Amino acid sequence: MSGVPVSELLREYQGYVLAYRLRAAVGGRVAPGGEQLTLPEYAATRNERQDLARSLIKHGLDAARMHRLDGLSDTLMFGFWLNPAEVAAFLRAAIHEGSHPALGRPDAFAALLTASERARLGHSGVQQVCAHHLACLTLAAPMLDPDGLSRAWQRIEDTTPPLFLDELVATGAA
Repeated sequence: MSGVPVSELLREYQGYVLAYRLRAAVGGRVAPGGEQLTLPEYAATRNERQDLARSLIKHGLDAARMHRLDGLSDTLMFGFWLNPAEVAAFLRAAIHEGSHPALGRPDAFAALLTASERARLGHSGVQQVCAHHLACLTLAAPMLDPDGLSRAWQRIEDTTPPLFLDELVATGAA
């Protein structure tokens, strides 16, 4: 973590919050298991996950610690937006739950943002956030089409949103 810019770590937390909000909106079996983590709680959990992953690499695998690593990854929704397998599993489960308009409509995805986040971003910023995250959801479709996957990654990179969450403004980070 020492070489990772703070803005990237904050962006990771922002991705967690938006994944949490989306999963809560879809509900059912994709709903998050607990309360949304605050930034300090997320950081502590992320550090625990990273330490555990390093320990598993250094000292070998065992079932209990692997189970704990999986649990921490689930709590953090680690890789939710950028892992095609995670996106595909989420979308399959979300469709089973009846889907949700935020999975395909920018206006419905924008509704996941708070009023102050939308105001902070402005119209074009909200569009960018929605385009970015909806592009992430397209990672599931082209897993077998390298050209499609390349186009999806390009859309994601072209729409990387700024830091804007209420939770980050309160800490003075954004």
